[in-house]
Amino acid sequence: MNKGIGFNKWLFFFVGLIILGLGVAFTVKGQRLGVSSWDVLHIGLFNNLGLSIGLWAIIVGIIIIIIASMGLREFPKIGTYINLILVGIFIDFFNWILPDPHTFPFQLLNFLLGVVLMGIGGGIYLSANLGSGPRDSLMLLIVKKFRCSITLARTVMEVVVAITGFLIGGPIGIGTVIMAFALGPIIQLSLGYSRKILEKSMSAKHVVGNNYIGLTREERM
Repeated sequence: MNKGIGFNKWLFFFVGLIILGLGVAFTVKGQRLGVSSWDVLHIGLFNNLGLSIGLWAIIVGIIIIIIASMGLREFPKIGTYINLILVGIFIDFFNWILPDPHTFPFQLLNFLLGVVLMGIGGGIYLSANLGSGPRDSLMLLIVKKFRCSITLARTVMEVVVAITGFLIGGPIGIGTVIMAFALGPIIQLSLGYSRKILEKSMSAKHVVGNNYIGLTREERM
């Protein structure tokens, strides 16, 4: 792989994760409206089986990676493991520096902005194809197996997870519903644009690299 092309893909990957982490932090600040579908499940498991919400998030993530790897018939890429580590770090960092909204309008603004940023960041990092996080891996497995759109796969996944979490005692709010139906379309739109931009940048790097290779030593100096 051309070094310039590899750099572009990793740049998209890390920028996407940063935006995703920022988005999650914004939704945490506006959590009065409700938690994400997966957190509904994590809280439900915690209420019934103990341990901790964070530990259940890790356990569920590992199970999903195993299922997705078997379904896709491929080992997780290095980006999957980086995702597991960095997203949590970015969430904690942004949650620390962002101010707490004390009124409902600002909480609503934080939440909606967070959902949009989560979708945009998810599409950007997925466009690099360096490995997806557990939940996105499951989404991509659904897309591949059922030949459906990302919007449909993400929405069905979020709704099923939210209902499962609710049935075992997890809390559902209006924010949970918003995320369940909004994330899929935003990710699909962001992924499409990000892929086009990344492909253009990679093509430009490839052309420049080929032109450089064709030059003589004197012409390169």
